[in-house]
Amino acid sequence: MTTALITGATAGIGAEFARQLAARGDDLVIVARDADRLARSAAALQHEFSVKVEAIPADLLSAEGLAAVDARLADRRRPIDLLVNNAGYGIRGELDENAFDDEKRHLDIHVTVPLQLTQTALRGMLERGRGRIVLISSVAAFTPRGTYSAAKAWGVMFARGANIVYRDRGVSVTAVCPGFVRTEFHDRMKVGTAGIPTFLWLQAPTLVRLALRGIDRGRSVVIPTLRYRVIAALARVLPDRLGTAGRFSSRDGD
Repeated sequence: MTTALITGATAGIGAEFARQLAARGDDLVIVARDADRLARSAAALQHEFSVKVEAIPADLLSAEGLAAVDARLADRRRPIDLLVNNAGYGIRGELDENAFDDEKRHLDIHVTVPLQLTQTALRGMLERGRGRIVLISSVAAFTPRGTYSAAKAWGVMFARGANIVYRDRGVSVTAVCPGFVRTEFHDRMKVGTAGIPTFLWLQAPTLVRLALRGIDRGRSVVIPTLRYRVIAALARVLPDRLGTAGRFSSRDGD
């Protein structure tokens, strides 16, 4: 029996990771800010899949919330076998328009928070000689789309480097890079999606199923579906100005 800890676990991609991992028999530790919604999610998962579900209500951008989740990952008596760093959100506007504190919080949720949680989880996993760590990135990581893309690019490069170092020691590190996914992400940002072609949209169950296939194989980067692998490949070679159409690839937090 393995245990997975998922941040941003009550909506979108995080909720679907929880469902699919529970369906294959994993016990869960789920983390989100909304305590009531988190409790309902935990109860529903336990009822449907008959697995153990521990709920940790926490705002990962607060010192107390981050410390609570970090302490759970550090608990050697209750080891975590899979960490899914999913919590995150998009930011509107350009750098010159936004308050520095808003930009810093955005950077922290995508970089500082997963860095700390990954380091703590990694140490326990290395002691046991096994484990998997996931960072939910975005195909935006391959395009020049402001500070969101920059933060997501960190996750990709971090996973590539860490997987080289730790995979032979039994711990794989994977960045999952989705494209547009039907979640609450854009609604929460109050960003319209009418101009996004239908064929670019993915459903969360499909995305997570494909992501888990790559995670289970220990890949450093997983870009689900051929269409998005092609988009990411083209983004690496096309002029930067062609990569600025549109601002966000669909992600979801908690």
